Amino acid sequence: MRTKLILICAIFILSISNLFAQTDTVINSTPQKIFTPYSPAPKPKKEPVNLAGPRVGFTYIGPGKTADFLTNDLNMTTFFTQFGWQFEQQYFALESGVSGLVEFVGLIGGLEQGKFLPSASGLIGIRNSRGGEFAFGPNLSLSGAAFVFAFGHTFQTGDLNFPVNFAIVPSSNGVRMSLLTGFNARR
Repeated sequence: MRTKLILICAIFILSISNLFAQTDTVINSTPQKIFTPYSPAPKPKKEPVNLAGPRVGFTYIGPGKTADFLTNDLNMTTFFTQFGWQFEQQYFALESGVSGLVEFVGLIGGLEQGKFLPSASGLIGIRNSRGGEFAFGPNLSLSGAAFVFAFGHTFQTGDLNFPVNFAIVPSSNGVRMSLLTGFNARR
């Protein structure tokens, strides 16, 4: 399962590389793709955009060791709430609207069941001009270390952003799936 997800991510990254290729003028009726050489021409410096804000949502733990531990040892269900904070830094933005992201998400799950289940994820990702986004990176929780894949959409109203993200964390202990939302403001 993990190998398939990594393969899907690699194919996705290779397929979006065409977004950054430019088409040259038509020569012999065949467009040629070229990359523009690096130009050290000075551009006005833009400050990174900070898009940090609260996150709330739900997590489902699929069958496996983690689910067995939750139900048998902690007397919990495998579906529980998540509360936390997402620190997000936009580190580049292209004229096309594509931007690069670095994110850290800290969550506490299971509070409605009287439990304290912390988790932390560090992600790198990309967001297109319409708000669609994809990110991946390491995840650390009580069930161990794993890799997280997240995708979603950010809805914008004025200076307010409302992200909705789905994250999947496959591991040998079971699959965790989370649906999170929240808000932040451009500063």
